Amino acid sequence: MFSFFRRKKAADPALPILSDADPAPPADPGVPATPPPAGRTEAPVAAMPTAPEVIPELIAGRALPASPEPQFHPETAPEPIASPSRGGWLDRLKNGLKKTGNSITTVFTGTQIDDALYEELETALLLADAGVPATEFLLNDLRRRVKEARATDPAQVKTLLQDAIADMLAPLEKTLVVGVYHPTVIMVAGVNGAGKTTSIGKLTKHFADAGASVLLAAADTFRAAAREQLAVWADRNQVEIISQQGADPSAVSFDAVGAGRARRKDVVLVDTAGRLPTQKHLMEELTKIRRVVTKADITAPHEVLLVIDGNTGQNALAQVKAFDEAVQLTGLVVTKLDGTAKGGVLCAIAREKPIPVYFVGVGERLEDLQTFKAREFAQALVG
Repeated sequence: MFSFFRRKKAADPALPILSDADPAPPADPGVPATPPPAGRTEAPVAAMPTAPEVIPELIAGRALPASPEPQFHPETAPEPIASPSRGGWLDRLKNGLKKTGNSITTVFTGTQIDDALYEELETALLLADAGVPATEFLLNDLRRRVKEARATDPAQVKTLLQDAIADMLAPLEKTLVVGVYHPTVIMVAGVNGAGKTTSIGKLTKHFADAGASVLLAAADTFRAAAREQLAVWADRNQVEIISQQGADPSAVSFDAVGAGRARRKDVVLVDTAGRLPTQKHLMEELTKIRRVVTKADITAPHEVLLVIDGNTGQNALAQVKAFDEAVQLTGLVVTKLDGTAKGGVLCAIAREKPIPVYFVGVGERLEDLQTFKAREFAQALVG
């Protein structure tokens, strides 16, 4: 499910989930620091090795830029750990996109390939929120494919449309790689209700199952009960969490990166506050979090993910554009595709803002969040 490189290290003693009473790393100049409660003793921060050894492959995703002086040992790397089973995944994806797929597949129930077919297909794609640029591109590409294949049956056109969509979505199919940096810092953003915190919990489970040590940062201090929700996922996955009630989100993020480095964690997942892209002051706060994370680790954040609700259609594209401008997105997680009639929005994203889609989700269960495959999505979209 990911590509993951493991650093060789001595066994560390079990560490409890962090709380307000746990030690924080040294503050960077200019960054607000949360003073420790009275009577608390600060734990020394372990010195980092100058050239940490790097880890072998594990999970599935996009390679990051090489870290300064990485040391790979392919000759001693173990076999990749199997990703979670995708058994029945295509069926679940098809069922989730059934509303979108039905509106498109009904176009091919006729007996002729004529202008009426293309007009109906244009309408169906627009209703699926594929957007005007992507729809025009697909129709022109489809006409070319039909001509080259000398297709005479609408069923053939349906198959050719699957091919056209798969080719359009192919640039979005990338692999998320962690472990090149220690820790790999992943910021996660998204509007309230998109499933951001739940997606973080599912990703944490996949990372932990793959053998990665994870530290969560509860930097979503904007939404009520967000800290508690993330703490439930931390407890369920038996991972540590940095959580400070009433603290500045940037300070929490800074502390988490420092703690992740000191405790030699593989991944630090930063849950940022849900916000609308029209809330300028909150978007500026998100930009500040990114800036402060970079102060904690000059190479971080290594990934900036946006969680979007597949039901929001063209609004999801607007969110991608706004968040990318603010924090330079590196990947997307598309949730709630189950039961949506707007699954064509991924075509719009591919045409207008081709940011990699790392994961797609069609339900609440852990196995309902899987890596994005362009061919699978095209088959489900035009079932």
